[in-house]
Amino acid sequence: MRLYALDAMRRVDARAVELGYPSVLLMEAAGRAVAEVAHRLFPKARVLVLAGKGNNGGDGLVAARWLAEFGHPVAVWAAEGQKGDAARMREALLAYGMAPEPLFPVRDFAGFDLVVDALFGTGLSRPLEGEWAALVEAVDASGLPVVAVDLPSGVPFSPHVRARATVALAGIKRENLFFPGRDAGGELWLAPIGMPKAAYEAAGETPELLLAKALAGLFPARPANAHKGSVGRVLIAGGYATYTGAPALAALGAYRAGAGLVFVAYPEGAAVSPPLEAVRIPVPEWSAEVFAPAKVEAAAVGMGGGALGRKAALSVLELRVPTVLDADALHPEVLTAYREAGVPAVATPHPGEAARLIAKAPAEIAARPLEAARELMERYPGLVFVLKGGPSVVAGEGRLFVNTTGNPAMATGGMGDVLSGVIAALLAAGLRPLDAARLGVFWHGVAGDLVGRVGLVASEVANALPEARRAILEGRVRPPWRVLAGGG
Repeated sequence: MRLYALDAMRRVDARAVELGYPSVLLMEAAGRAVAEVAHRLFPKARVLVLAGKGNNGGDGLVAARWLAEFGHPVAVWAAEGQKGDAARMREALLAYGMAPEPLFPVRDFAGFDLVVDALFGTGLSRPLEGEWAALVEAVDASGLPVVAVDLPSGVPFSPHVRARATVALAGIKRENLFFPGRDAGGELWLAPIGMPKAAYEAAGETPELLLAKALAGLFPARPANAHKGSVGRVLIAGGYATYTGAPALAALGAYRAGAGLVFVAYPEGAAVSPPLEAVRIPVPEWSAEVFAPAKVEAAAVGMGGGALGRKAALSVLELRVPTVLDADALHPEVLTAYREAGVPAVATPHPGEAARLIAKAPAEIAARPLEAARELMERYPGLVFVLKGGPSVVAGEGRLFVNTTGNPAMATGGMGDVLSGVIAALLAAGLRPLDAARLGVFWHGVAGDLVGRVGLVASEVANALPEARRAILEGRVRPPWRVLAGGG
């Protein structure tokens, strides 16, 4: 399943028409879908539909007609100057016996229980101003619940509507999953509207969504004659005075993700306390010779590495095993060394760490994570990247993936260390770097969702990994949206 940018979905719409599918039928299906969601969530509401000039407004006019058909008292405030299909739907509404009132001036929302926001959807290229901004602010000030068509109006800028639910038409849009749209959209519904399947080909290369059904088959099998040395030997290298817990959490993540043996290498004298099950390797000086005897099959390096992170990463490079590069190992010279050596690596930066890899401001990376992930992939070809965030983006082999699991409660120290251990364990079990990154990010998020409360700590997420694995394999993990009945 894919994630669509605005221009990609416009190409899909245009291709559907080229194939002979009438655009007015798509608008009719879209508006009815919005009405069905609104009716399902608010079955007795008195509804105010706010309709803009474009196709989003046309969808709203259709929704108004169907909501009236479903028995709701409905009023419509519509912008003037609608054209094309939206104008035809205005005529259909008049024929049905409903006359839209002018959208402006902004007036009181008293007497309504629900607002259907069909003003702009995904059609904005700049912040709202003047009477449009005042209208959006009035919607929020009313305190009424809102069902938004495709996207709350104003997003991704400010001001914007804050919806109780959003109906994504024909496909999930990138703004539905990334902030601020994800925060403003409320409960997300996906509404198939009869779009010809061939039309989606016009979208071109688009990011893929990480979903349980496609990832469950990546879990390594555990044969009946398995032993601790046959199911993955992992090296964790890091730790210094103020971050001694980081390598310990990575080791716990690796064990909980199925590694058979985990070796933790850290500076001699550092107060690192790995899990009891881990093999400790205190090192006086970072060098491959110190931990080569462990004969590991994968490594994770950099967590809590401090100024020694780069040296530790270059020492681990000499082992020539698939490696997770995290935190203080994330420097251009380190990534370049792994790329030039042809050693498989998964780099796991957050926006601040990614900033030093591609020389951009962290805020710019956080605002455009898909573009930043692609730039990382292109700057360091052959490596796989996990750009951590809400949601995280996986980039590798020319492809982008957006995670669909995890929650804001996971914004706490040590969470990335656990993730590094999970990915390292999957690498040690024989998964390709891109598969290890995709499954690791998704699985880690499911574990966080199982704990699912503000106040959780990273070790709880690590300890939830076995149950999260079971939930994925048993088909109990659902995407963060609901599909309108009949959409599959």
